[in-house]
Amino acid sequence: MTTIALQVNRRAVELHAEPRTSLADFVRDRLDLTGTHLGCEHGVCGACTVLLDGVPARSCITYAAACEGADVTTIEGLDEDEITTELRAAFTRERALQCGYCTPGMLVSARDLVLRLPDADERQIRIGLSGNLCRCTGYVGIVRAVQSVIEARRARNVAPVADGGRTVLGPAGSGRAATARNELRPARHAPAPAPESATPSSIPDFTPATVLDQRFTLPYPPAKVFAMFEDIAGIAACLPGVSLSSTPKPERVEGSIRVRLGPIAASFEGAARVERDPATLSGRIVGIGTDQRSHSATQGEIRYRLLPLEGGAATAVELSIGYTLTGMLAQVGRPGLVRDLAKRLVAEFAANLDRHMSGASSGQAGPAELSFWSIASDVLRARLVQTFRRTFGRGGAEWSANRRRGVTKPGLP
Repeated sequence: MTTIALQVNRRAVELHAEPRTSLADFVRDRLDLTGTHLGCEHGVCGACTVLLDGVPARSCITYAAACEGADVTTIEGLDEDEITTELRAAFTRERALQCGYCTPGMLVSARDLVLRLPDADERQIRIGLSGNLCRCTGYVGIVRAVQSVIEARRARNVAPVADGGRTVLGPAGSGRAATARNELRPARHAPAPAPESATPSSIPDFTPATVLDQRFTLPYPPAKVFAMFEDIAGIAACLPGVSLSSTPKPERVEGSIRVRLGPIAASFEGAARVERDPATLSGRIVGIGTDQRSHSATQGEIRYRLLPLEGGAATAVELSIGYTLTGMLAQVGRPGLVRDLAKRLVAEFAANLDRHMSGASSGQAGPAELSFWSIASDVLRARLVQTFRRTFGRGGAEWSANRRRGVTKPGLP
């Protein structure tokens, strides 16, 4: 058992809990704050959204132990909040709820949207709430309710909150638990600095919220591969979605990366600093970027290490990819899909790098868009086939093989 001390709805709480207890289970089961609802329990539906140090976060995939020292606000803690009161009245007026299961998380996200985007139109509201799913309403009443509150506040000349919109993708934490235990643990959800004024020294180190390890091999000696990694323009040309905006310098590169998270497209513009260690054939790229359209920010790093294979005739490339995403885009996405996306990107990068080093064209006319959508379809298709095979045995396997060949049958053998 772990002792967890934090503030919940402005009240000091110190309780014992299992290390794997989620923040959602902690507030529901230990504090009887059942307004935080559990839906998908994968950080997708948004029903469990709470405020963690003022930032909307998915409590179902956030460990309570990671929130030690944090200020947690559930929907119950917003009873006296002015904006939430306005939103509740608007939801009732516009009939923006039916079963009501999604409503607590929807209100938390809507409150953040009202604070952050005082001029939001219908499209921006739909994008801002895209991480909160509702099975009943069709969203029309919800959008009208949020828009009416925004318009009413604009008519009263209420100033927006500058520091907002940092919904956390994936598991979150307080960043202050380390202080209580005299350890070093930087805050995970600090906003990235604006890249426009960034200098090489101002691109900060950070602790990634998510780290993915990948490995691939190239049929070239390590020295040749390391020399290729020094060619920043060449490496950028091999990375899907990446384009450079200026001539790269040895220690700094500026550019953008295009991504697509479900139905939402974004272009992160920013800068990165490049570090190399010829003695160990390793290096690191640390970058920051912002997407003006969605008001999202990201910090990322790529660490690489080259290992000789086959007596030095080939090279194993070990990659460690870490990132933190905040803002609107953090409301969509799922850790499993992110891992699948990373595998695809690394595979495509390795193929492009191999072609580039062999002198062949990489086949990329421009920066590709990266999409979770096709990955989700592939994952769903694979799971359906596995389920079908388990259910129908040999007949299911033959059916799926026939489907791949384009042969259909009226029934199963």
